[in-house]
Amino acid sequence: MTRHFLSLFDWSPEELRAMLERAAKLKAARGKPTRGRLPLAGKTVALIFEKASTRTRVSFEVGVQELGGHPMFISAKDSQLGRGEPIRDTARVFSRYVHMIMLRTFAQETLEELARYATVPVINGLSDKLHPCQVMADLQTIIEHKGPRLEDHTIAWVGDGNNMANTWIEAAAQFGFRLRVACPPAFQPDAAVLAEARRRGGRIELFDRPERAVEGADAVNTDVWASMGQETEAERRRQAFAGFTVDDALMARANPGAIFLHCLPAHRGEEVTDAVIEGPASRVWDEAENRLHAQKAIMERLLRTAD
Repeated sequence: MTRHFLSLFDWSPEELRAMLERAAKLKAARGKPTRGRLPLAGKTVALIFEKASTRTRVSFEVGVQELGGHPMFISAKDSQLGRGEPIRDTARVFSRYVHMIMLRTFAQETLEELARYATVPVINGLSDKLHPCQVMADLQTIIEHKGPRLEDHTIAWVGDGNNMANTWIEAAAQFGFRLRVACPPAFQPDAAVLAEARRRGGRIELFDRPERAVEGADAVNTDVWASMGQETEAERRRQAFAGFTVDDALMARANPGAIFLHCLPAHRGEEVTDAVIEGPASRVWDEAENRLHAQKAIMERLLRTAD
């Protein structure tokens, strides 16, 4: 049975930890001579984008090449997907051509249908519901700077209850850390994701003010207030998120030595101040780099399950 990477709940905690350990090894080995056949040698990975991207496109293209494969960039607007071809047809056809598919899209249901009909592994490069590749990179960053025992850490999420918040909720259940989430009342995380994470034992607390969420945190996370596709809501969201900016005063409420994370791109002066993202607590550049290594580890693992 073909396995996919659509959600952190697709994999066991032990499998996810193994991927993070592998990502660390890949990072340490980057640029050094390699021995033997590369895992993606002779293989092609389709990178399908319905949403624009910087980090996802670059990190996946570089990652596929470094694993020995050929990355094939496909924009939905320049393919039959953009003209209404059913996703199930795309899945069937692409499975005859390529060895893996990464899709960056809007609806999680699109990914699920693609995976249902594909006979090759499918990776969630981002959906409106979940962003698992990013959170794996974030977890790698926390391990690097705060230590390997994730279950000992407290993580704070401040801002929109969006795909990143939902995936952090999944991660809390899978890795055992304490998660404190602060969102305005009208912008809460997905209720079904939260319920499933708690059913799996996730230690998750919800707050409506960021000051309470960051108390005792070892890492403070945020994201833009209006994501792609929400541009018409930007002004309404700016008003709703007043008081949710991560600034020096808010970071001072976290534990000494707490780090700041942001998946980027950042709107400085909205969800985070320039002083914080450029300050000593910021680890956003390590976080961005780790997309490359975490995704290489994910692709390697998917290939092993597919062979």
